Amino acid sequence: MDADIPHILVVDDDDRLRELLRKFLTEKGFIVATASDAADARAKLKSLAFDLLILDLMMPGESGLDFAVDLRKTSEVPILMLTAMGEPEDRIAGLERGADDYLPKPFEPRELLLRINNIMRRVPPPAMEAVAQVRLGDAVFDRDRDELHRNGKRVRLTAVEATLLKALAEQPGTILGRDELIARTGAGGGGRAVDVQVTRLRRKIERDPKLPRYLQTVRGKGYVLRPD
Repeated sequence: MDADIPHILVVDDDDRLRELLRKFLTEKGFIVATASDAADARAKLKSLAFDLLILDLMMPGESGLDFAVDLRKTSEVPILMLTAMGEPEDRIAGLERGADDYLPKPFEPRELLLRINNIMRRVPPPAMEAVAQVRLGDAVFDRDRDELHRNGKRVRLTAVEATLLKALAEQPGTILGRDELIARTGAGGGGRAVDVQVTRLRRKIERDPKLPRYLQTVRGKGYVLRPD
Protein backbone atom coordinates (compact mmCIF):
# COMPACT_ATOMS: atom_id res chain seq x y z
CA MET A 1 0.00 0.00 0.00
CA ASP A 2 1.22 3.48 -0.82
CA ALA A 3 0.38 4.66 2.69
CA ASP A 4 3.12 2.31 3.92
CA ILE A 5 5.87 3.78 1.69
CA PRO A 6 8.38 5.66 3.88
CA HIS A 7 8.43 9.42 3.36
CA ILE A 8 11.93 10.95 3.55
CA LEU A 9 12.98 14.60 3.81
CA VAL A 10 16.46 15.40 2.48
CA VAL A 11 17.88 18.62 3.97
CA ASP A 12 21.10 19.81 2.30
CA ASP A 13 22.26 23.14 0.86
CA ASP A 14 24.12 21.36 -1.97
CA ASP A 15 21.67 21.51 -4.89
CA ARG A 16 23.40 18.77 -6.86
CA LEU A 17 23.63 16.29 -3.98
CA ARG A 18 20.07 17.04 -2.92
CA GLU A 19 18.75 16.23 -6.38
CA LEU A 20 20.91 13.11 -6.72
CA LEU A 21 19.59 11.81 -3.40
CA ARG A 22 16.02 12.60 -4.39
CA LYS A 23 16.32 10.65 -7.65
CA PHE A 24 18.19 7.73 -6.10
CA LEU A 25 15.83 7.28 -3.17
CA THR A 26 12.75 7.72 -5.37
CA GLU A 27 14.05 4.95 -7.64
CA LYS A 28 14.45 2.78 -4.54
CA GLY A 29 10.76 3.17 -3.74
CA PHE A 30 10.70 6.01 -1.21
CA ILE A 31 8.58 9.15 -1.33
CA VAL A 32 11.11 11.99 -1.17
CA ALA A 33 10.83 15.70 -0.42
CA THR A 34 13.77 18.08 -0.24
CA ALA A 35 14.73 21.25 1.64
CA SER A 36 17.69 23.56 1.06
CA ASP A 37 18.09 24.74 4.66
CA ALA A 38 16.65 24.53 8.16
CA ALA A 39 13.93 27.12 7.52
CA ASP A 40 12.77 25.26 4.40
CA ALA A 41 12.77 22.00 6.37
CA ARG A 42 10.59 23.49 9.11
CA ALA A 43 8.04 24.60 6.53
CA LYS A 44 7.93 21.05 5.08
CA LEU A 45 7.56 19.50 8.54
CA LYS A 46 4.54 21.70 9.25
CA SER A 47 2.76 20.33 6.19
CA LEU A 48 3.75 16.67 6.20
CA ALA A 49 4.69 13.81 8.50
CA PHE A 50 8.04 12.23 7.62
CA ASP A 51 9.47 8.83 8.52
CA LEU A 52 13.11 9.93 8.26
CA LEU A 53 15.25 13.06 7.82
CA ILE A 54 18.56 12.97 5.97
CA LEU A 55 20.23 16.06 7.40
CA ASP A 56 23.47 17.77 6.37
CA LEU A 57 25.56 18.78 9.37
CA MET A 58 27.18 21.86 7.81
CA MET A 59 24.73 24.34 6.27
CA PRO A 60 24.90 28.12 6.02
CA GLY A 61 22.88 29.93 8.67
CA GLU A 62 21.44 27.40 11.10
CA SER A 63 23.60 24.27 11.07
CA GLY A 64 22.27 20.75 10.96
CA LEU A 65 23.42 20.24 14.53
CA ASP A 66 21.48 23.24 15.80
CA PHE A 67 18.43 22.25 13.77
CA ALA A 68 18.55 18.71 15.19
CA VAL A 69 18.71 20.04 18.75
CA ASP A 70 15.69 22.28 18.16
CA LEU A 71 13.75 19.56 16.34
CA ARG A 72 14.25 17.08 19.18
CA LYS A 73 12.29 19.40 21.48
CA THR A 74 9.09 18.53 19.63
CA SER A 75 9.74 15.52 17.40
CA GLU A 76 11.24 12.02 17.54
CA VAL A 77 11.49 11.63 13.75
CA PRO A 78 14.64 9.60 12.96
CA ILE A 79 17.62 11.61 11.69
CA LEU A 80 20.48 10.35 9.53
CA MET A 81 23.24 12.96 9.69
CA LEU A 82 25.51 13.63 6.70
CA THR A 83 28.78 15.52 6.93
CA ALA A 84 32.06 16.06 5.10
CA MET A 85 33.79 16.07 8.48
CA GLY A 86 34.70 12.52 9.42
CA GLU A 87 36.36 13.04 12.78
CA PRO A 88 35.01 10.95 15.69
CA GLU A 89 34.21 14.13 17.65
CA ASP A 90 31.90 15.28 14.84
CA ARG A 91 30.10 11.93 14.75
CA ILE A 92 29.67 11.97 18.51
CA ALA A 93 28.41 15.57 18.40
CA GLY A 94 25.73 14.58 15.91
CA LEU A 95 24.63 11.58 17.96
CA GLU A 96 24.56 13.64 21.15
CA ARG A 97 22.23 16.12 19.48
CA GLY A 98 19.66 13.54 18.54
CA ALA A 99 20.86 11.92 15.31
CA ASP A 100 20.08 8.20 14.98
CA ASP A 101 22.99 7.51 12.65
CA TYR A 102 25.86 9.27 10.94
CA LEU A 103 27.34 8.95 7.44
CA PRO A 104 30.48 10.83 6.32
CA LYS A 105 30.73 12.30 2.81
CA PRO A 106 31.53 11.06 0.26
CA PHE A 107 29.54 7.86 0.66
CA GLU A 108 28.38 4.94 -1.42
CA PRO A 109 24.65 5.08 -2.26
CA ARG A 110 24.32 1.43 -1.23
CA GLU A 111 25.64 2.24 2.24
CA LEU A 112 23.15 5.10 2.54
CA LEU A 113 20.33 2.73 1.62
CA LEU A 114 21.51 0.15 4.17
CA ARG A 115 21.66 2.75 6.94
CA ILE A 116 18.19 4.05 6.06
CA ASN A 117 16.72 0.53 6.16
CA ASN A 118 18.47 -0.21 9.45
CA ILE A 119 17.01 2.92 11.03
CA MET A 120 13.55 2.07 9.71
CA ARG A 121 13.73 -1.41 11.22
CA ARG A 122 14.73 -0.30 14.71
CA VAL A 123 12.76 2.93 15.07
CA PRO A 124 8.95 2.68 15.37
CA PRO A 125 7.11 4.81 12.79
CA PRO A 126 5.91 8.18 14.08
CA ALA A 127 2.25 8.57 14.85
CA MET A 128 0.51 10.30 11.96
CA GLU A 129 -0.83 13.69 12.85
CA ALA A 130 -3.57 15.39 10.94
CA VAL A 131 -2.12 18.53 9.41
CA ALA A 132 -4.75 21.24 9.13
CA GLN A 133 -3.04 23.30 6.43
CA VAL A 134 -1.67 21.64 3.32
CA ARG A 135 0.76 23.74 1.29
CA LEU A 136 0.77 23.48 -2.49
CA GLY A 137 3.22 26.10 -3.71
CA ASP A 138 1.52 29.48 -3.47
CA ALA A 139 -1.77 27.78 -2.54
CA VAL A 140 -2.81 26.60 0.95
CA PHE A 141 -5.73 24.28 1.66
CA ASP A 142 -7.28 24.36 5.13
CA ARG A 143 -8.68 20.89 5.75
CA ASP A 144 -10.68 21.96 8.79
CA ARG A 145 -12.51 24.73 6.95
CA ASP A 146 -12.43 23.25 3.44
CA GLU A 147 -10.97 26.55 2.25
CA LEU A 148 -8.37 27.18 -0.42
CA HIS A 149 -6.25 30.33 -0.48
CA ARG A 150 -3.77 31.32 -3.15
CA ASN A 151 -1.36 34.21 -2.70
CA GLY A 152 -3.38 35.21 0.35
CA LYS A 153 -6.70 35.36 -1.49
CA ARG A 154 -9.51 32.88 -1.04
CA VAL A 155 -10.26 30.70 -4.06
CA ARG A 156 -13.85 29.53 -4.45
CA LEU A 157 -14.32 25.75 -4.42
CA THR A 158 -17.48 23.88 -5.28
CA ALA A 159 -18.68 21.35 -2.72
CA VAL A 160 -17.38 18.46 -4.85
CA GLU A 161 -14.02 20.14 -5.43
CA ALA A 162 -13.58 20.78 -1.71
CA THR A 163 -14.51 17.20 -0.82
CA LEU A 164 -12.17 15.82 -3.48
CA LEU A 165 -9.24 17.97 -2.40
CA LYS A 166 -9.86 17.09 1.25
CA ALA A 167 -9.89 13.35 0.47
CA LEU A 168 -6.54 13.65 -1.30
CA ALA A 169 -5.08 15.97 1.36
CA GLU A 170 -5.96 13.54 4.15
CA GLN A 171 -3.65 10.96 2.56
CA PRO A 172 -0.78 12.88 0.94
CA GLY A 173 1.48 10.70 -1.16
CA THR A 174 -1.17 7.96 -1.35
CA ILE A 175 -2.67 7.02 -4.70
CA LEU A 176 -6.48 7.08 -4.60
CA GLY A 177 -8.37 5.30 -7.36
CA ARG A 178 -11.30 6.84 -9.18
CA ASP A 179 -13.80 4.44 -7.60
CA GLU A 180 -12.61 5.35 -4.12
CA LEU A 181 -12.77 9.06 -4.91
CA ILE A 182 -16.30 8.66 -6.26
CA ALA A 183 -17.32 6.88 -3.05
CA ARG A 184 -15.73 9.52 -0.83
CA THR A 185 -16.98 12.56 -2.74
CA GLY A 186 -20.35 11.36 -3.95
CA ALA A 187 -19.49 12.62 -7.42
CA GLY A 188 -21.90 11.35 -10.05
CA GLY A 189 -20.97 10.51 -13.61
CA GLY A 190 -18.36 7.84 -12.93
CA GLY A 191 -14.61 8.09 -13.40
CA ARG A 192 -14.92 10.71 -16.11
CA ALA A 193 -16.61 13.05 -13.63
CA VAL A 194 -13.65 12.66 -11.27
CA ASP A 195 -11.28 13.49 -14.13
CA VAL A 196 -13.20 16.67 -14.83
CA GLN A 197 -13.12 17.72 -11.17
CA VAL A 198 -9.37 17.07 -11.02
CA THR A 199 -8.86 19.24 -14.11
CA ARG A 200 -10.81 22.06 -12.46
CA LEU A 201 -8.85 21.71 -9.22
CA ARG A 202 -5.54 21.90 -11.07
CA ARG A 203 -6.54 25.25 -12.53
CA LYS A 204 -6.96 26.51 -8.99
CA ILE A 205 -3.82 25.10 -7.34
CA GLU A 206 -1.22 24.54 -10.06
CA ARG A 207 0.99 27.18 -11.67
CA ASP A 208 0.84 25.16 -14.88
CA PRO A 209 -2.25 22.89 -14.90
CA LYS A 210 -0.91 21.07 -17.96
CA LEU A 211 2.24 20.09 -16.06
CA PRO A 212 0.88 19.46 -12.54
CA ARG A 213 3.37 19.48 -9.70
CA TYR A 214 1.01 18.76 -6.79
CA LEU A 215 -2.09 16.93 -8.06
CA GLN A 216 -0.62 14.16 -10.18
CA THR A 217 -2.10 11.40 -12.31
CA VAL A 218 -0.76 7.89 -11.78
CA ARG A 219 -1.54 6.07 -15.01
CA GLY A 220 -3.87 3.14 -14.53
CA LYS A 221 -4.24 3.76 -10.78
CA GLY A 222 -5.76 7.16 -10.01
CA TYR A 223 -4.57 10.40 -8.48
CA VAL A 224 -2.15 11.45 -5.75
CA LEU A 225 -1.57 14.76 -3.95
CA ARG A 226 2.08 15.59 -3.24
CA PRO A 227 2.22 18.75 -1.09
CA ASP A 228 5.40 20.71 -0.39
